[in-house]
Amino acid sequence: MPDSTMPDVTRLKFGVGQAVPRNEDPILLQGRGRYTDDVSLPGQLYAVMVRSPYAHGVIRGIETAAALEVPGVLGVYTEADLDGHGYGGMRCPLPLKNADGTPLRNILRPALAADKVRFVGDPVAFVVAESKAAAKDGAEAVYVDIDVLPAVTEAAAAAAPDAPQLYDHVPGNCVLDFHYGDAAKVAGAFAAAAHVTKLAIRNNRIVVCAMEPRSAIGEYDAESGRYTLHVGSQGVFGLKNQMANDVLKVPPEKVRILTGNVGGSFGMKASAYPEYLCLLHAAKLLGRPVKWTDERTDSFLSDQHGRDHEVDAELALDAEGRALAVRLTSYANMGGYLSTSAPLMGTGNFVKNIQSNYATPLIEVTTRCILTNTTPIGAYRGAGRPEGNYFFERLLEQAAKETGRDAIALRRINHIKPGAFPFSAPSGSVYDSGDFTAVLERALEAADWEGFPARKAESRARGLLRGRGIGNFLECTAPPMKEQGEIRFEADGTVTIITGTLDYGQGHWTPFAQVLHQALGVPFESIRLVQGDSDLLIAGGGTGGSKSLMASGAAIVEAAQLVVEKGRTAAAHMLEAAVADIEFERDAEGLGRFTIAGTDRGIGIMELAERLRTANNPPPDMPESLNVRHVFGEAPMAYPNGCHICEVEIEPETGHVEVVRYTSVNDFGVIVNPLMVAGQAHGGIAQGIGQALMERVAYSEEGQLLSGSYQDYCLPRAGDLPDFGFLSHPTPCRTNPLGAKGCGEAGCAGSLPAVMNALVDALSEFGVTHIDMPATPERVWRAIAEARTA
Repeated sequence: MPDSTMPDVTRLKFGVGQAVPRNEDPILLQGRGRYTDDVSLPGQLYAVMVRSPYAHGVIRGIETAAALEVPGVLGVYTEADLDGHGYGGMRCPLPLKNADGTPLRNILRPALAADKVRFVGDPVAFVVAESKAAAKDGAEAVYVDIDVLPAVTEAAAAAAPDAPQLYDHVPGNCVLDFHYGDAAKVAGAFAAAAHVTKLAIRNNRIVVCAMEPRSAIGEYDAESGRYTLHVGSQGVFGLKNQMANDVLKVPPEKVRILTGNVGGSFGMKASAYPEYLCLLHAAKLLGRPVKWTDERTDSFLSDQHGRDHEVDAELALDAEGRALAVRLTSYANMGGYLSTSAPLMGTGNFVKNIQSNYATPLIEVTTRCILTNTTPIGAYRGAGRPEGNYFFERLLEQAAKETGRDAIALRRINHIKPGAFPFSAPSGSVYDSGDFTAVLERALEAADWEGFPARKAESRARGLLRGRGIGNFLECTAPPMKEQGEIRFEADGTVTIITGTLDYGQGHWTPFAQVLHQALGVPFESIRLVQGDSDLLIAGGGTGGSKSLMASGAAIVEAAQLVVEKGRTAAAHMLEAAVADIEFERDAEGLGRFTIAGTDRGIGIMELAERLRTANNPPPDMPESLNVRHVFGEAPMAYPNGCHICEVEIEPETGHVEVVRYTSVNDFGVIVNPLMVAGQAHGGIAQGIGQALMERVAYSEEGQLLSGSYQDYCLPRAGDLPDFGFLSHPTPCRTNPLGAKGCGEAGCAGSLPAVMNALVDALSEFGVTHIDMPATPERVWRAIAEARTA
């Protein structure tokens, strides 16, 4: 249940529920942010990676002599140079098992390819020089002799018996043959169904396209034997442990990770990359810091991509239209190596999220995770959660058409009802709260569903097709893990929050400060946030899976309670009263104050902190400070949900699609900052529209990246997006102290089905029943042309 000790002080200007602008915005807008590439260290050198120009091939030799002759070049390194130093590799830590109970076939990825290259962009060497220009010249002088092998880029094709094999120990290129569910019961449900709907759905591959390319600086202190890596990340504590335990093979205390501002990640910067070991190795050998900053072309090749699944989806309905079972049979593309998260999206996250907010009693998911000669896949905003919702919503919409039912009525009859909570889903999740039909009804009203026929007629008068689509969603967030919540009262009168999540664009400083301000009554403007120094952390789950506020917020709430207990003891000494008589309250301005019950005698929390800091000869049982270092334990995942409604217009002669209206109603539980939550939803919706209509990674048969720049890869711009209607219909979460449900990835979960259902609705007059993402003008035009000639 939400913690009843959180005071009800919603009148506070900076309390929970207030739309407070982000504290970091003035800093970032004035160019005062400090990203990794802004960091320059004394004596630093520069590194440039040498990457494979081929998707698949055997390395016969790497000639570096010419590169070493380039003026300014100090070192050229291959995997042979790294070998013998005791380094490890990058691997997938997920404890996933095959259908037969055996563990997944893991891939230990070295920093540099040694025997074979497995995708275009696979790093094979790196050059370190006095300047970036010299390092580039040196990299161009490295010659890599590769015997080119046939390549395969699609997962289903890579699973074929005659496909090129990427690894000898991975037969059929299959690292995981995953199965979830009772196959016999599901088969029985389909056999008994009054109607079965089937769709073949492609979940298109995405380039992450973070605003800030990856960048890092490696340092090594010979005296202490300690490595320091300045790098954009999603959590310094987790990255420190991965680099220490898996890659460097040193005790964690020998590694420090520092992260400043981060210009976006969306999952891509969450884990280690080959470049990081290369930089630290060179820094150790050369005795100077080594800096590397990627360029956009190499980012397209080397940053982990997102999505990429080929799915056969099936839905069984009874005679009344109630769902009996849903079944997914999928191929999941892993790329050339196995990232830390790649197998999760098409396996566990499909299972958790295909249920959505419907009372479907049976789920079956079968996924073969396949290696291909492409850039490795990693988590991308939602990481399987938007996809699960998308599959079910497309199935449900198609089922309504096939059975002649109203799609809204079909949703209503299948919704989990409010009286069913807590609801035990066949995925293993236990939903704690929600009012799904009420959210749908409010969205229909806000979107003026009944007024659509008039808008459709107006569009037709202009020669345009118009369609509308619903995207119901329920997302299973990542469960909050152990998270640090440290509160430190500083000598300069500020209060520092230290926690292990990491803001890579979300704006954690403001909502975390709102939580602390409400819990302790410390001045909002005095609160600072520290997240990016692993030396200050004893726990930290990083940011991902829409859990940051649930994790760090809960840690702050619990730590604040400990501050109050320390404060009552300290105030009792200061006020010469019994601890039992000390109460904690807020004054007229909402500031925290310890008082003697029944009197007007008291001391403000900030004054108390100052007096403790300067106390002479304090009693032995009086706290030295109000500082608290606390670790919040684990909590269950939460279940943000909502309903998005989209309207599109299509120009039939060109296939151009425009999103013209967009409304969303969301249940994010207790909302700390409505302004920022709306912004998070807007960002997710924009990325969902991008995937639905524009973005697609394309490879040639030889594995060459055809969409390798912004001339070939389309991102949505502000002009491509409508105004987003955003409303809230919250039901507080019952499993974390704040009652929050998470919001960071939900925009994608609602937008993918809403946009694509609207598109299919617009094309339905031609008999089109399905179209895959991205619905580019060429693809839409072709669908119309083929339907006209059918």
